[in-house]
Amino acid sequence: MAAYAALVSLMQILDQIEHHPSPPISMDKKQVESLTDIAVFLQEFLEGYKSPYADGDEADPSEMRIADAVYAAEDAIESHIVDQLVPAEAASAGSSTSAELYDSLMKVIEDMYLIKKQVIEMVAAKEQRKTQVSASLSSSTKSSSPFEPNSTTMVGFDDVMLQLMDKLTDGRHGRQAIPIVGMGGIGKTFLARNVYEKPLIAHHFDKCAWVTISQQYDTKELLCEILSQVDKVGKERLGKMSEDEIGVALHKCLSYRRYLVVLDDMWSIEAWDKIQLYFPDNGNGSRIVVTTRLSNLGYQLDKNYGLEMKFMDEISSWNMFCKIVFRGKTCHLELEKIGKEIVERCRGLPLSIVVMGGLLEKMEPTKECWEYIRGSINSLVNLENDKHCLKILKLSYNHLAVYLKPCYLYLGVFEEDCKIRVSTVIKLWISEGFVKPISNKSLETVAKEYLDELVERNLILVHKLGLTGSMKYLKMHDLLRDLCLREAEKERFYHVVGQHNLLGTSSQRCLVIPRNTSKKEVLDAIRSTPHIRSYISDYERDQLLPNLRLLRTLQACNKFSHTKEHEYSLRELFKLVNLRFLVVSHKEGLQLPSSINLPWSLQTLIVKSPKNINAPVEIWNIPQLRHVHFYVYGWSTSTYGVLHLPDSPPRDNIVIMENLQTLKGVSNFKCDEMMLRRVPNIKKLGIIYKEDEGIESRDDDYCVHNIERLQKLESLSCKGHDWKTCWKR
Repeated sequence: MAAYAALVSLMQILDQIEHHPSPPISMDKKQVESLTDIAVFLQEFLEGYKSPYADGDEADPSEMRIADAVYAAEDAIESHIVDQLVPAEAASAGSSTSAELYDSLMKVIEDMYLIKKQVIEMVAAKEQRKTQVSASLSSSTKSSSPFEPNSTTMVGFDDVMLQLMDKLTDGRHGRQAIPIVGMGGIGKTFLARNVYEKPLIAHHFDKCAWVTISQQYDTKELLCEILSQVDKVGKERLGKMSEDEIGVALHKCLSYRRYLVVLDDMWSIEAWDKIQLYFPDNGNGSRIVVTTRLSNLGYQLDKNYGLEMKFMDEISSWNMFCKIVFRGKTCHLELEKIGKEIVERCRGLPLSIVVMGGLLEKMEPTKECWEYIRGSINSLVNLENDKHCLKILKLSYNHLAVYLKPCYLYLGVFEEDCKIRVSTVIKLWISEGFVKPISNKSLETVAKEYLDELVERNLILVHKLGLTGSMKYLKMHDLLRDLCLREAEKERFYHVVGQHNLLGTSSQRCLVIPRNTSKKEVLDAIRSTPHIRSYISDYERDQLLPNLRLLRTLQACNKFSHTKEHEYSLRELFKLVNLRFLVVSHKEGLQLPSSINLPWSLQTLIVKSPKNINAPVEIWNIPQLRHVHFYVYGWSTSTYGVLHLPDSPPRDNIVIMENLQTLKGVSNFKCDEMMLRRVPNIKKLGIIYKEDEGIESRDDDYCVHNIERLQKLESLSCKGHDWKTCWKR
């Protein structure tokens, strides 16, 4: 998996250098051809390879050898790019010459050639043992329409659903906590969500809110989330309030009203004690539903009024399985016996049934395929419940197409139980080089197809749809995220600080820093990972160290967060010339540095700032740029920042930014003929027309009427100087 991701990434680096209007370096053509030929061969090999190590806890040595060789090629190329584009950095680090690059790549090519030779011998030895089963399993090309999980997961849950609805509406006047208890994957959240979204329940309560607690939580953020849902107040207004002030405002909002609050995935009574203080008992039948895996926690909340989720019986399990795999059609007679044995191994756990159903639904419905899956899970019979479930989930992961595996594992970098924004996932996948280009399709379109496949297999859940009906937010079950973390650590795909020890992290390419990590852990992790390309951080006081000169992806700011974040010097960041994805907070100075176009392959630039900032003319000379967002983090609506675009350079110096799709939070967007030519493929446009002091401007000054000539435009937001939306599409 890591090897395949590395190969796709290397191919994209070579392609970008070759087709860049101003290539950062020149490379020997014969070496590029050799690297390309071997990389294509190894990609095709991995697309059909079934690793004998897939079911174990160790990485495949052959795959790791391929990954290490590709990493060496990337290191040589990108280090040379740094030396050429940032001479001062090169002088201090020891500059590499073109001759040294040539020598380094020759060693890599020789190593990759030996790997290719070994692979050819391996394939020849296994050629005679090929079976029709392995061929059909590896294809997994059966198409289907997206599966709606809610309708299926409630099969066999009718009784418990009615019990929950009765407890919510039974007429008891006091405020009542209703704990729903059961192991991970048994359907607690699905049950609560199904009932929560029923019109009968929505009409019964005056105010409703849903919030996920998890093991690591921030009480202020939880209260802020609940208040924003029940009072429809923007979170920006709550940012400067203290935890208690938000709690008091919540208490006031809920007073004299019948309310329903769902606290999903609670892990400690302390979390309940901190939050429940702000839930008034109005004597009118308000309810608080709490889902938890901990029986003792449910007992502490209410030992007589809770629900304990049971495993599904044989009939309900089979009905759920058939509804997923056959979509209401009858199971083939020759498959029924095998299918029931597979379902039996799922032990009545809904998550296992749903994921296993998603796997078989994507495969050819043949006796040979199903017998193969039955044989794969027969060895799991004596495992404990959690381990048993993880093994079944891993079986489904093992049968993903190889191009989906790195994308899926990467979802583990997002914190437990968080809402995952689809647009962020797509940008990250592309910046990491996971998305393999397909002719006549944009990378974003290909990435969305990847997401559709994962949803169809029930490995991720659609949490919220956008206004156009497309996926906007995703969520991942805790057990599936645990699977991602385990597999990623096994293959050195990324390292989550604090999750495992630091042994063997020197070769890590991606470092993930959770919010509550200690400063010592952060510094130790950064110092021990000299080759990292990606730095994903929710830590508030992090800092870049000199050994991150090869960084490609930096996400150290959450535009939805209301906590103080570390602010970086953009002048220093733009010296990281291999950057593709940059999301940071910034408040120094009023001018972006002219070195903004130094990162030769920059694709995504997202800046969070309280001030107006002027962009240099060099912003129009970043040919790989795909997305520009400028976000405000001032808490007052009377103060806000915008990115002021420079006037276009002379006509003879125009760069067609054909990759640019998103431009948001900008002012001085003059949609004249030059701009129409410069950004022909813009899809999302968010502009702010702000009058200069003492100077009156007209729409004609900005050629607003020309916006309709942007043929690819899908979303438009326009705001006037008083910060009110003029129009939005």
